[in-house]
Amino acid sequence: MTIISFGERLIWGAELLRKAGIESPRREARLLLSQATGRPIEWILAFPEANCPSATPYESYVARRRAREPMSHILGTREFRSLCFEVSADVLDPRPDSEVLVGSALSLISDGEKPLHVLDLGTGSGCLLLSVLRECPAAFGIGTDISEAALVIASRNAKRLGLAGRVRFILSDWGEALDAKFDVILTNPPYIPTHEIIGLEPEVSLYEPRLALDGGVDGLNSYRAVAQAVLRLTARGGTVLVELGASQAEAVREIFARGGFPDPQFEYDLAGHPRCLVASPSACK
Repeated sequence: MTIISFGERLIWGAELLRKAGIESPRREARLLLSQATGRPIEWILAFPEANCPSATPYESYVARRRAREPMSHILGTREFRSLCFEVSADVLDPRPDSEVLVGSALSLISDGEKPLHVLDLGTGSGCLLLSVLRECPAAFGIGTDISEAALVIASRNAKRLGLAGRVRFILSDWGEALDAKFDVILTNPPYIPTHEIIGLEPEVSLYEPRLALDGGVDGLNSYRAVAQAVLRLTARGGTVLVELGASQAEAVREIFARGGFPDPQFEYDLAGHPRCLVASPSACK
């Protein structure tokens, strides 16, 4: 089939995506066509009859999306808190749920001009740490990850956002490579039970890094490791914020309470679900 106009290409791509079970096939086809041709979506909608160049990666993009590769991997970016982050198969996609953690951290920082030290364990794309630093111009951050590829992407995101001078990214298994104290510690650890990963959406189970998903048999392995790691890394008066998986809140609270964090509290999402645990070690009270 010869496809000539932008409108024809859009219809062709949307139909293939629809048959593949994509929820919003026409919207995604527009995004892919815009990415492939460099034309804004508004232009494509205004001039559907315009001739569309044949030598574009549009067909390749559609094929990848039909295979359920995430849109963010095809486009190369994902928005989080109105900031644009580079992403790939080497990092977990930033998710709206994580905005609760960032918002909670910022609400605890009464003075954005205070020279705080912020740590992000398992930083991935760097979206949590960089979002906090963007709002706190005097803060300095360190992000750790066990994946060198993830640290490369996090570093590029810091440069993209103009924050490279206030952040360092370090190869480390949680906080093992660190010997410092931090005022704010953030983490979104892997929390999916191993046996549940195969049942997730293909965009997640097939394309996102297993290191960033797999929380072990009960989904709590990383929480146990984090609770132990942050006990020695939290400054006096400091706070630890941990993203929570579904139905894990009480189990995680018990892990931290037993690990030297008395009276951990929850922060909730708009649906009323606990999405973030907030705690301070007893020595920091």
